[in-house]
Amino acid sequence: MFFDLKHTDVNSKARAGVLNTDHGSIETPIFMPVGTQGTVKALSPRDLKEVNASIILGNTYHLYMRPGHRLIEKMGGLHRFMGWDRAILTDSGGFQVFSLKELRKIDDEGILFQSHLDGSYHKFTPQLVLEIQRSLGSDIMMVLDECPPYPSTRDYALKSNQLTIDWARQAREIFSGWQPLYGHRQWLFAIVQGGTFKDIREQSARALMELDFPGYAIGGLAVGEPKDEMFDITDFCTEILPEQKPRYLMGVGMPDDILEAIERGVDMFDCVIPTRNARNGTVFTTEGKMVLKSARFKEDTKPVDANCQCYTCKNFSRAYLRHLYNANEILGLTLATIHNVHFYLWLVRQARKAILQDNYVSWKERILQKITRVVEN
Repeated sequence: MFFDLKHTDVNSKARAGVLNTDHGSIETPIFMPVGTQGTVKALSPRDLKEVNASIILGNTYHLYMRPGHRLIEKMGGLHRFMGWDRAILTDSGGFQVFSLKELRKIDDEGILFQSHLDGSYHKFTPQLVLEIQRSLGSDIMMVLDECPPYPSTRDYALKSNQLTIDWARQAREIFSGWQPLYGHRQWLFAIVQGGTFKDIREQSARALMELDFPGYAIGGLAVGEPKDEMFDITDFCTEILPEQKPRYLMGVGMPDDILEAIERGVDMFDCVIPTRNARNGTVFTTEGKMVLKSARFKEDTKPVDANCQCYTCKNFSRAYLRHLYNANEILGLTLATIHNVHFYLWLVRQARKAILQDNYVSWKERILQKITRVVEN
């Protein structure tokens, strides 16, 4: 069984489960650190293992652009290429192409776009996106989808959704006739789209469910819509999606947003926020958010978070990290990133414990009172 649902909290839709891949079992809820170009920025695979990351995310678009999926295939697949022997999920590249805006053109066959690197033209089709991910050898692959902007008209959302369904149908058929290249199983997820229109979301979810994918992502959120609308659509989608299959909310990554989405029945998350914020000097702690560059930490001998057991917090002071940032030393970025990724993974593990104890909602309310503050001293 690819996904084993262990328990659902009695007071919410929060779930604890296990994803079973050939590169290890993954307890859910789970946060997936983003390794866009075959690396989680500032961290080595050893660092990732030390913070107990069980799965990371790679990006089809960026790895296709460089170094190229054919080269990675020659190197034995992405796991071997980057020295990572745990699970990998690759997204389809659809969101990155969506972000190019003026450099893309969409038709029934796929998405024509210009490279952000050299302006060369390329076309993503449902088949090519699968071929790339097959060459990468990721454990979980995503179908090509079309992400409508926010706001978008109802007519645009309808047409966009139909493209996403058609491409998913093609991908499902192509995938069913393939064998993986490297001996381990690969699983294909579909992506529910439809913007903020609930009837289109339902149409999307039900059409994709008929195709019987192993898992389902909720896409097209966190693209500018108000948070209450994002959570409303998420809640609506998880009411429809099958209970016995994993649900992945794409690109949502503030700690409070993750906890709210878990309460609404989401199992998987990814976002660049913990790594990007760390590189900018902001860390997340059990007592709130902290800007390490602040002058108030110049002589602060305390660890970043006294409640944290990561390598950074066990060995270094706030004053030292502040010094590293001010001196433009790369080590500062690594130490802060270790802490942030550790914090995110700790947070979802604590959420899982609360779910298994049937007290998720009360636990969430208590922890949010702490982690949403700003640390002043």
